Amino acid sequence: MKSLPAVLTDPVYQKPAAYSWLEMQLLKVCQDERDLPFARLLFNITLTLIPLAILLYIPGLPNWIWWSAAVLYHFLNNVTFKGPFGLMLHCVCHRPLFKKEHDWLNMCIPWVIGPLFGQTPETYYTHHMGMHHAENNMPEDTSSTMSYQRDSLGGFLQYLGDFVTVGIFRLLSYFDRKKKKKFYFKSVRGEVAFFAWCIGLSFVNFPATFAVFILPFIISRVVMMLGNWTQHAFVNPIDPANAYHNSVTCLNTKYNHKCWNDGYHTSHHVRPALHWTEHPNHFLKTLPKYVQNDAIVFEGIHWLHLFAWLMTKRYDLMAKHFVNVGDRYKSDEQVVEMLKSRTVRFVEPELAYAK
Repeated sequence: MKSLPAVLTDPVYQKPAAYSWLEMQLLKVCQDERDLPFARLLFNITLTLIPLAILLYIPGLPNWIWWSAAVLYHFLNNVTFKGPFGLMLHCVCHRPLFKKEHDWLNMCIPWVIGPLFGQTPETYYTHHMGMHHAENNMPEDTSSTMSYQRDSLGGFLQYLGDFVTVGIFRLLSYFDRKKKKKFYFKSVRGEVAFFAWCIGLSFVNFPATFAVFILPFIISRVVMMLGNWTQHAFVNPIDPANAYHNSVTCLNTKYNHKCWNDGYHTSHHVRPALHWTEHPNHFLKTLPKYVQNDAIVFEGIHWLHLFAWLMTKRYDLMAKHFVNVGDRYKSDEQVVEMLKSRTVRFVEPELAYAK
């Protein structure tokens, strides 16, 4: 176990002494100067991934050039940019990046840049804003983790398989049932447009289409489900609808610097519109709530650590990084027992009660 750290090292906003010329131009179209890193990220993606994607479609390109471009494309896509872009996309769903008079730039994020990362246009937004936050991992959440054993590889593979094969149909059924026509239309439009685009381009150049769009799509769906699984792996059966009882917080990790404080998932569900730079201070201000609700907090690790340790049942490693806020637990063994109790799948009567 760990004590609450004396200092949080996760990023908060600090106004720079001066801006570069490029930053000044980007600030003219940004809605909030704290989101300047997002605009810089999009600028870098535009200058690198888009030219590489175009290069891969050039006919008659020598094999060594094509493969070099493909390897570089996927290194930049999956190693350099995927995490920052995916969590930027998450943030701008809640708080649009660009000013209203430049709304076409907001549309370019899901419709132009997003597909390069395998994000079907607008589906992430509709799933996250129209359904996930509304249902908060409860049974009507089509990506709920409650009905799965959350420290089981078999459970995760079933969860992933359900999402990949019928996830979009369940989402559409949810929007139809809840009469959310706008979200329904956006979901259909985004999915159909992406797959029609991929099918059409496959007739032009299948290897390039697979490298640029299809493989990133497969990877992104796996990564998104892995993230949601881990963020909602520990659910307290006493009050599963309580964000402090069904979400996790990861403090003081390099991941929070790369992915915009995504480790603060509990406070994100408590205050969905809270700006990403405000989460560390919000955590400190609301610490009594975490103590009162027996919330789960870790330090120095992130979702990939937790996923790997859940799949291998290394609760001992989780306990070593567990932050004992409020001195609630006396030993690692007590922490392990608590963590295990919160990964147990909910059976049908419990799910019915939870509704």
